[in-house]
Amino acid sequence: MNWLILVGVAVLFDVFRIFIDNYISDVYYKGREVAAQKLFSAYAKTIIGIIILIAVGFNFSQFDPLTMFLLFLSGVLSSIAEIPYYVALGIENSTNLGIFIQLAPIFYLILGWLFLGETFSLIQLIAIAIILVAPILIVLTSRKRSRKVKMHAIFLAFLYVLISVIGNLLFTSVNAGRLETDILIEEIAIVVFGVGIMDLIIMYIIFPKWRKRYLHVQKASKNKVLVPLSASLVVGVIKTFAYRMALIAAPAVALASAASDSVEPIVIFFMGIVLTLIWPKFGREKLDKKTVLVHLIATVIVVVGIVLMQM
Repeated sequence: MNWLILVGVAVLFDVFRIFIDNYISDVYYKGREVAAQKLFSAYAKTIIGIIILIAVGFNFSQFDPLTMFLLFLSGVLSSIAEIPYYVALGIENSTNLGIFIQLAPIFYLILGWLFLGETFSLIQLIAIAIILVAPILIVLTSRKRSRKVKMHAIFLAFLYVLISVIGNLLFTSVNAGRLETDILIEEIAIVVFGVGIMDLIIMYIIFPKWRKRYLHVQKASKNKVLVPLSASLVVGVIKTFAYRMALIAAPAVALASAASDSVEPIVIFFMGIVLTLIWPKFGREKLDKKTVLVHLIATVIVVVGIVLMQM
């Protein structure tokens, strides 16, 4: 499958995931201890990883110990990255967060410079500066009392993206250009399994209070929260498979990331408007003229910056 098609699939399902997670955090968790929902994914992703590995007839002998470790570590980092992601969802709406997290190409370039000896062009440096204007614009045009909250959300988004990028780079470094579908499925299954195991460690050892919060929410909602949680899990797993396969199939990791991140803020912005108009409880974006105009300008800025970064 063409890597651009994979990017399109990843973007579509990631946008759905963000809005579903935003809905869960606001409706069921009321913005408090949103990361508690990781208990659901802890069991689900562990089981999914095992089922896929059994279904494809996983053979341990085809992977050396280092490869297995790096794949598992990639999943562990993905799990850790979800903590600032969920916390950010508890204090920001989907559209703002969608713009803040479109910073992955910057981290790919910086990490490539630090660890792979890659160099920046003048245009790429300009592109980085342009992209950073978007979140700054949103903060400066917000009310003073909410600027501190937005700065907190930006920091969390930066942290989420940075950890996610490191995990993705570990995954792509293991493949070294291999495109065999069966091997990729097994590798991604190991990553998903790693996410599930780390989620269990987080919920049972590091933050046990989150487990109690999850059980309380599930009981209080009479298990209704399981429906959006299941939907988020399904679209999230599909996004993971599509995006990681795109990273491998693309001519360069940063190129796939840039293509994804130039499209996603646009999709988030317009889907947020549509969902808010037809299903206010799900979209719940501010649609006053100032907010729409600021987000439209910020989206254009991000897209221009990411396009320049590819030059």
